[in-house]
Amino acid sequence: MKPVEIYTTPTCPYCLAAKRLLNRKGVPFIETDVSRDPAQRRVMMDRSGGYTVPQIFIGGQPVGGSDDLHALEHRGQLDALLAD
Repeated sequence: MKPVEIYTTPTCPYCLAAKRLLNRKGVPFIETDVSRDPAQRRVMMDRSGGYTVPQIFIGGQPVGGSDDLHALEHRGQLDALLAD
């Protein structure tokens, strides 16, 4: 399985929804809280081009936010994207 990274903040409902989906599928992920870390938020923005959370990466490639992750799942494309 490709590594999954997710940039979040603690109070973001979209972050919670994305993490719930990943947990439900048994997908391990590395979470980075950017709420109090401007340097990590800058890293996130430089990598993704986005400034909102969550920003999700699969295999180092940006996939967008929670809505994008859920859309991939709905279309049946998430499992293939996660596979090595």
